[in-house]
Amino acid sequence: MNRDSEMLRLHIFISGRVQGVGFRNFIRTKAEELNLTGWIKNLEDGRVEAVFAGRENKVKEISAAVQTGPSLARVDNVDSKQEEYVDEFDKFRIVF
Repeated sequence: MNRDSEMLRLHIFISGRVQGVGFRNFIRTKAEELNLTGWIKNLEDGRVEAVFAGRENKVKEISAAVQTGPSLARVDNVDSKQEEYVDEFDKFRIVF
């Protein structure tokens, strides 16, 4: 298996102006285009939390998209942690 086809799980916390600007829908659409699974949700402290699972090259691509988000968003900080891949999700969803 080559490096681009290895499976990866990434847990991310995004801060800035990331709520009320379409951030979750933007990321969900991108994740679906990349065939990633996982979830994204708003946190009470104003951050957004997400878990992405899938092929390493696709997870890296969504990680880059998280850095900017949609046009109305302002991303100040992204904390990410690579975790052991577990095939636990069937699709990418917004969690409420």
